[in-house]
Amino acid sequence: MIFAFLLTFINHELMKNIVTKSIIILFFAANTNAQNYICRDGETSFFSETPLENIAALNKTVTSVLNIATNEIAVKMVMTEFKFKNHLMEEHFNENYMESTKFPNGIFKGKINEAIDWKKNGTFNVSANGMLIMHGVSKERLLKGKVSIKDEEISLLCDFNIPLVDHKIEVPKLVMVKIAENIAVKNKFIFTALKK
Repeated sequence: MIFAFLLTFINHELMKNIVTKSIIILFFAANTNAQNYICRDGETSFFSETPLENIAALNKTVTSVLNIATNEIAVKMVMTEFKFKNHLMEEHFNENYMESTKFPNGIFKGKINEAIDWKKNGTFNVSANGMLIMHGVSKERLLKGKVSIKDEEISLLCDFNIPLVDHKIEVPKLVMVKIAENIAVKNKFIFTALKK
């Protein structure tokens, strides 16, 4: 509680660095000699088409780390970093749906299933089994995407749907017509080698 209170007074860049370092320390503590890649400004967006008004938001500060020795991947996003065109929607998203003060982060931690030669240029279809934590609820997921490797740079695209019921995200009956039961999520991460 005190930690969360103090973080509200830290500027955005410092907060981003703390989140990034925390992920790196926690995720790779067991394997310090592995070749690790990081993305500090990944993009996650979501979209819901509705009869009255489309709902869309974009977060450009998503952090992800990839261990190419073990195929492990971790993603962490701060929920309040999702930006909407409509400020009122942003308020409702953080206060009523995601309860961002109580559940500030979305996290995925998993492992890419395919054996990939990470040093070879090319584009590959991939899947990853792991745990998606959203709104304080953990759910096992199989996510599918596409990895492109070019000269030590790795990019990952991954699209999937999140059923709101899976993460106990409740939609008030009065606004049910505005929110789809499944939200389309798109992710784009560009990784570079983590300097030792």
